[in-house]
Amino acid sequence: MALSLPVPSSPICSLRNFAPSKTWSSAPPATLRAVKMKPETCTADELHYVPVSSSDWKLALWRYLPSPRAQRRNHPLLLLSGVGTNAIGYDLSPESSFARFMSGQGFDTWILEVRGAGLSALDVDDYDDDSEISLLEGERTDTDYRSNKSTSKLSEKFIHLFERLSGVLDDGKNSAIAIQIKDFTRKIVGFIEDGHQSAKAQFYDFQERISTSLEDFLKQLHLIVKYDWDFDHYLEEDLPAAMEYIRIQCGPNDGKLLAVGHSMGGILLYAMLSQCSFEGRDSGLTSVATLASSLDYTPSKSSLKLLLPVADPAKTLNVPVIPIGVLAAAAHPFASRPPYILSWLNSQISAPGMMHPQLFEKLVMNNFCTVPSKLLLQLTTAFQEGGLRNRNGSFFYKDRLGKSKVPVLAIAGDKDLICPPEAVYETVKVIPEHLVTYKVFGDPWGPHYAHYDLVGSCLAANQVYPCIIDFLNRHDI
Repeated sequence: MALSLPVPSSPICSLRNFAPSKTWSSAPPATLRAVKMKPETCTADELHYVPVSSSDWKLALWRYLPSPRAQRRNHPLLLLSGVGTNAIGYDLSPESSFARFMSGQGFDTWILEVRGAGLSALDVDDYDDDSEISLLEGERTDTDYRSNKSTSKLSEKFIHLFERLSGVLDDGKNSAIAIQIKDFTRKIVGFIEDGHQSAKAQFYDFQERISTSLEDFLKQLHLIVKYDWDFDHYLEEDLPAAMEYIRIQCGPNDGKLLAVGHSMGGILLYAMLSQCSFEGRDSGLTSVATLASSLDYTPSKSSLKLLLPVADPAKTLNVPVIPIGVLAAAAHPFASRPPYILSWLNSQISAPGMMHPQLFEKLVMNNFCTVPSKLLLQLTTAFQEGGLRNRNGSFFYKDRLGKSKVPVLAIAGDKDLICPPEAVYETVKVIPEHLVTYKVFGDPWGPHYAHYDLVGSCLAANQVYPCIIDFLNRHDI
């Protein structure tokens, strides 16, 4: 089904960074104050850190303060991102920001970065910033010197990383995968070195960005060897800790939150509603909107089924992570530049013409993190009969979702290859009809919506966001 809404001649909405509004009658406790110095990466009004009592993690919460010019809302809004992604997808630019759009509508808006994502951090005392993670050394700033050294170091790092991966797989059973990894490594290194020779100044910036992605992965690799996690950690530890922090900070009268989840973020919300229904406790949510999310992908032709053959190799790797951020950064030039050998990857993210090229590149180069193989393995159960289940396989989240009393808006994109409409509907159909609203965006003649278009496309502010606001308004009482 398609939702038809009028489309203004200019789909881009200009948003202002409104002045903060006071939400406390007196100063909040010191443990609940925002950090004084935000890193440049954080484009929110405030950055908060939430301790997780059962671990050493401190989760990052990006806060967008409600506009004082907008209608006052009764509940804060929590945004949850997809697997292996950070908060940037919700705030690509002032003109393409779901988070700022919602704060401009009066919602006290928070984006959670779960453990291992974005600015979330561990309390680690023995971490050395001058370790081998640094790719650029020395004091010289000459462009040619830095570019030459960066090219060499970057090539070495990719070769070292992918040799480790392919070496584990280089046996009879997985030799084809090992060959593919080695071939991919050669292409990456060739691209790095050829680009360096053809356009030093322009290509240096691209090398720097890939280097940053690789540094982030190596840093996380150092940490993940010691601290690994799965979907249950997100559901049982990260999400409750963040929700409690927001409750204390904002003080809604009924103690509840509104929530929007994209991809795995929506899956987390579904799983929470299901688990709370089974245990007979309040979820703390007044309503939920999910974008491109499902607990059961079995009836669909989701492109994520391509991950199923990777599950067993991932389980046997020496390091329990899949470096999505590094791989995305490395693959992007092959998908966006001649001869476009990986152009098929673009349609996994956005339909043609739906995202500005610069914002699309920013999304690909900055939004993706690493995925622990344990998490990946658990999420692949969503492609098996019965759908997603807990860590030990004893609880099927879809089975109990129908008992929830929380209203749900489920949104799908007509050209979403990752979570197609039929996958979204497979979860929708178990929710009581009077509690669920199901919308598919896109028309046969266009425009079309792929996986990220529901959040960050040029038409989302005019077509998707008003639908979400209308739904949340009905339940913000």
